[in-house]
Amino acid sequence: MYRYDEFDHAFVSERVEQFRDQVQRRLSGELAEDAFKPLRLMNGVYLQLHAYMLRIAIPYGTLSARQMRMLAHIARTYDRGYGHFTTRQNLQFNWPKLSEIPDALADLASVEMHALQTSGNCIRNVTADHFAGAAADEVADPRPYAEILRQWSSVHPEFSFLPRKFKIAVTGAERDRAAIQVHDIGLHLKKNDKGEIGFAVYVGGGQGRTPMIAKLIRDFLPEEDLLSYTTAIVRVYNLHGRRDNKYKARIKILVHETGTEELTRQVEAEFAALKNSELKLPEQDVEAIAAYFALPDLPERAEGWENLARWKKADPAFARWVQQNVQPHKNPDYGMVTISLKPVGGIPGDATDTQMDAIADLAEEYAFDEIRVSHEQNLILPHVALADLEAIYRGLVAIDLAEANAGLITDIIACPGLDYCALANARSIPVAQEISRRFGNPERQAEIGELKIKISGCINACGHHHVGHIGLLGVEKKGAELYQITLGGSGDEHTSIGEIIGRGFEPDRVTDAIETIVDTYLGLRLDPSETFLAAYRRVGPQPFKTALYGSAAEAA
Repeated sequence: MYRYDEFDHAFVSERVEQFRDQVQRRLSGELAEDAFKPLRLMNGVYLQLHAYMLRIAIPYGTLSARQMRMLAHIARTYDRGYGHFTTRQNLQFNWPKLSEIPDALADLASVEMHALQTSGNCIRNVTADHFAGAAADEVADPRPYAEILRQWSSVHPEFSFLPRKFKIAVTGAERDRAAIQVHDIGLHLKKNDKGEIGFAVYVGGGQGRTPMIAKLIRDFLPEEDLLSYTTAIVRVYNLHGRRDNKYKARIKILVHETGTEELTRQVEAEFAALKNSELKLPEQDVEAIAAYFALPDLPERAEGWENLARWKKADPAFARWVQQNVQPHKNPDYGMVTISLKPVGGIPGDATDTQMDAIADLAEEYAFDEIRVSHEQNLILPHVALADLEAIYRGLVAIDLAEANAGLITDIIACPGLDYCALANARSIPVAQEISRRFGNPERQAEIGELKIKISGCINACGHHHVGHIGLLGVEKKGAELYQITLGGSGDEHTSIGEIIGRGFEPDRVTDAIETIVDTYLGLRLDPSETFLAAYRRVGPQPFKTALYGSAAEAA
């Protein structure tokens, strides 16, 4: 993983001290909240319902054990003993005191971490495939390019005050595990006929109030042109994006109103002027950054195959966990382990300081000191020998994080909702917990198969409900919470926006509604191999509407 150089260390430390001064002036009354707000946002500090919230950047979701231990320390020292991993591969602390946030940031800086640009109208944390560098279906590791984009975008003088927040995601695999088509810019690494590395470029995706799927504007962008082409896109957006209405300020609206063809023409014209500028990536610089992300030296561990078969036969719970939470690595003696932060009845994405310390220990001992955060609010150990899986599992059992549910119905994405967020209309966490308990039986989860439920407490869609196989949107109606259900969404290489199925459900009825949907699916699927999403795309919404409402009139 990338290591700070002298410039990085000095830059982050200076920003911490600058913010310390701003906080002191705010606490003394010298700075009013209106003047302080843009300053705190650029340092990842929100004012939520009950307290300030600090959002920590985890670039492309990659952490070392040392960094994870620091997050545990901050949870213990400045918060209430836990943190919340988000759909942007970040970590949020929900209860820090404003006066202590500069100290927390100084502690973060000591392990090469920060909170810069995790909020505000700027280029946010660049995300990537959580299996990057390890996945068998990978063309190239996307993290070096995400790091190049991070360096380029950090406190960019031209792009620090965009019309609205701006999000970039990069994937380098055949399967899209980074949801690139619902980002402002999505980059898909590929090779051309000559075997050269480049990018398919998608622009104008996003969720929220007006969900849209990104448009492909370049099928192959050469590697050396990454920064000049990205600059061209953001420059066109910065010039023409709306600043008169924040609900229409994202680049997706510009693409929609301008038209893909015309926007592409403007981007290409800007790119032509930038193509041979200092933004062209030198090959040696790309290689130097890529060297930081080299695959660890993975010794042969062939004994793992025999041991694994024996352990699985002896322990059905371990066998379920391997089946569901361990994916094939490009090295056959190894696996990629998903640590589910979704224990049955738990809060999706939450981890305690004790759990974070224990995961750091496991990563250091068994996983080459590397941890990933997924946009699905789980943690990943990307390089684990099959021979060490049993030890990993026992370690996770000890901290209540051995749930064998990755990709199943209880692996729910949920935003903090009305329990924390000032923007939310409804709670997300209790709904997720109730659904998780209802479907917690391992045999039942296995029978249902792959099914992604995603819950947002408001239209901003931080819980990615638009691309959930089943999506739940919390709304407020006549002073009460109501949950609107969408079906058929997906955030993979076949991205789709879920369809609203009908009128919403009250909090005490929403879990029953999910159960009705699931039972309807089980009754109509062709065979157990047909997933919920495949079945929905085959039959459409009507069977589910009928099951939920009885008639079209009731669904309206």
